[in-house]
Amino acid sequence: RHVFLPTFDTPSVFRLIEKEKITITNLIPTMLNMMVNHPDVGKYDYSSLRVLMSGGAPIAPELVKKIINTFKCDYIQTYGMTETSPYLTLSILKEHLKSLPWEEQLRYKAKTGREFITVSLRVVDENENDIKKDEKQVGEIIVKGDTITPGYWKLPDETEKAIKDGWLYTGDLAVMDEEGYIQIVDRKKDMIITGGENVYSTEVENVLYMHPAILEAAVIGVPDEHWGEAVKAVVALKEGHSATEKEIIEFCKNHLAHYKAPKSVDFVNALPKTGSGKIYKKGIREIYWKK
Repeated sequence: RHVFLPTFDTPSVFRLIEKEKITITNLIPTMLNMMVNHPDVGKYDYSSLRVLMSGGAPIAPELVKKIINTFKCDYIQTYGMTETSPYLTLSILKEHLKSLPWEEQLRYKAKTGREFITVSLRVVDENENDIKKDEKQVGEIIVKGDTITPGYWKLPDETEKAIKDGWLYTGDLAVMDEEGYIQIVDRKKDMIITGGENVYSTEVENVLYMHPAILEAAVIGVPDEHWGEAVKAVVALKEGHSATEKEIIEFCKNHLAHYKAPKSVDFVNALPKTGSGKIYKKGIREIYWKK
């Protein structure tokens, strides 16, 4: 049976898992981040949980580690779209990967995943060629299959833009490893070009979530006279924690190529969210591009 809450509220979710003996659920990363960082997270019984899944947005590997350590259950990342009914990938381990050391297993679990049953998935460059499976070359995810929409209702122009020779072009950029697992690095429209270099916001956000004081983070490109775009981080800090702009920038430089590190950091009480609870990056970007 399915059990529902009318709206997401962290303590209510904890109580529901304990009372109803929830075994599996799929939440967005923002919700899971709120759960693992809630002061009351240790007061409830989660022993019924078999697996926690996330979807709807990329998730930081550091958060995946916290989820598994906090709730003591398996974790699976999911990826899909309304147009794909919905799943395209799951980060379920292949059988031979289950014998790897735990840290290596965790690396695969935190990836976007491998193609779902009924789905054919490719990651292609600008010339429609498959990218190398080296976790370095970035391309766009394209998909086809029986669960993929044939087009948009009464929108022939949008259909023509998105679907070519039966392949749906997702607008998501990713790398692929030799096992066929993909890792989304950004939305095509969210990629930052600074000084002629491509910076993928998800990569920078993953580092920011490693900082012990940061609760939420979004990385965007903002107008810059010298670089064209400059990397900006917008962060919310955990209650009772402090951090300076300089400290956060240096932290990122210790984990990333220097050109990928934020040039500036803005602090907010909470990041804006969409109706479904995702971080509203488009809205954040609009604030800075309107200035």
